[in-house]
Amino acid sequence: MGKAKRPRALADTEARAVNKMIRVSPQKLNLVAAMIRGKPVAKALAELEFSRKRISVDVKKTLESAIANAENNHDLDVDALVVKEAYVGKALVMKRFRPRGRGRVGGIQKPFSHLTIVVREVEEAA
Repeated sequence: MGKAKRPRALADTEARAVNKMIRVSPQKLNLVAAMIRGKPVAKALAELEFSRKRISVDVKKTLESAIANAENNHDLDVDALVVKEAYVGKALVMKRFRPRGRGRVGGIQKPFSHLTIVVREVEEAA
């Protein structure tokens, strides 16, 4: 018997990829995610390739995964894909401590983030 299959959360013309527990603050990751929102995937990949931000390597890898999911799992045309959504979520924060002068302690927070990229196939306007 078993449970009924859960309906797909995305439309038939969409695919997504999720990268969890990235060791960077959500604020820094969101700066890079904002660069690619709403752009065609070819242009987004080019911008990530030449970006000077360290985290753009992980964002590029996640975008390539979303493109591969669209092509292999959902039979979408790679040339017609656009980045529909690129959003960042907050994950855990590791707390560490550094000794300071006069017996005090300074707290250091090491945040983690989640990244979700959704690509959508759009028809060419003729």
